[in-house]
Amino acid sequence: MSSKVAVATLGGTISMTGSGSGVTPTLGANELTQGLDVGEVTTLATIPGASLTFAILLEVFDWAVARIRGGARGIVVVQGTDTLEETAYFLDCLWPFDEPIVVTGAMRHPGLPGADGPANLTAAVAAAAAANSRGRGALLVLNDEVHAARWVRKAHSSRQDAFRSEPGPLGLVVEQHPRYFHPAHRFEPLPRPEAFPRVALFEATLGDDGFLLREAKVDAAVVAATGVGHVSTGMADAIEDATFPVVVASRTGAGTTFRDTYAFAGSESDLIKRGAVPAGWLDPRKARILLTLALGRDLLQEFTTRGSVY
Repeated sequence: MSSKVAVATLGGTISMTGSGSGVTPTLGANELTQGLDVGEVTTLATIPGASLTFAILLEVFDWAVARIRGGARGIVVVQGTDTLEETAYFLDCLWPFDEPIVVTGAMRHPGLPGADGPANLTAAVAAAAAANSRGRGALLVLNDEVHAARWVRKAHSSRQDAFRSEPGPLGLVVEQHPRYFHPAHRFEPLPRPEAFPRVALFEATLGDDGFLLREAKVDAAVVAATGVGHVSTGMADAIEDATFPVVVASRTGAGTTFRDTYAFAGSESDLIKRGAVPAGWLDPRKARILLTLALGRDLLQEFTTRGSVY
């Protein structure tokens, strides 16, 4: 097998074509990688990012593992940006190799002026091929920025610089070479899952008494709490009464949940006493990915470790 970068495509804006009535994903891997110096290319799906599932991502993971074991230098996965940060973190939690796995996409479809797909894909391939990308797990590359899967979020609905990391990007792609500002760091990969539990995500809001959590028929849940991990007294009671694990993250998308600063009913220390697991620095969407993959393990240990700063 080729020692070059292997590329799999799943669809998304980068692959969309159409007329004035709207665009849909139609382009496959061969069309998207035309002119790029890559190895094996595969179209695993041609769907929008919002329709991806854990089962599809596991197929992507298995495909990528086989390519690395066959000699590929790195992996690039192309998909819609709506769920790009979740795919990146899913792969990061499982990825067992030093070779990088890079996800990318586009904010503008090929029919628009200034379509960014070709530049993003070119930069992603460069990052996946680079020796200094090794040992960094899953990376997200867009707009010439290289982001760590654990920190990155889509922070704007349509701009080309839509993706942000609260500590800032890991690096930049300059003259087709990634330049990193921080040393490589990895957590131990989680085992490949055999099945996926049903894990819900609820956002705590003004006047919320926790009724949705009480009615949930799930295996586990993440509550996107206000501030540093605060909910109403009604939601706090619902968390305590839940018959399944509940992880509490901050809905702000930046910063960490606290553990022992506030002591009122519904505060972070109160929720921990009621059995909730704090997500630390993980945002609610990343917390849901980790909870899905780690359910059945020591959740407090997993979130304490992976939700901490390096």
